[in-house]
Amino acid sequence: MLLLFRIVAILEGISYLALFVISMPLKYMAGLGEPNKVIGYAHGGLFIIYVAIAVTFAMERKWKFRKMIWLIVAALLPFGTFYLDEKVLKPLAVKKALDG
Repeated sequence: MLLLFRIVAILEGISYLALFVISMPLKYMAGLGEPNKVIGYAHGGLFIIYVAIAVTFAMERKWKFRKMIWLIVAALLPFGTFYLDEKVLKPLAVKKALDG
């Protein structure tokens, strides 16, 4: 579950940044709406999957509701999922690898 959550978190973060860096400028500066629609749908789907996995992950680990909310808030902030991966998920993966 941890590996899946890390992968989805990174993909969600990339799609969020792609929305701001690629599709929004194309939509508003070049008048091309189609990339925004495609990237927007991809981001929306990844966001829903991310939230579902975040809730499942937090419940599986018996984390408090407040910590689960922080997992979800990370997806709302640019670079939030990258920060979450570096500060929370990666150390958990290292710990799991060391524990065997």
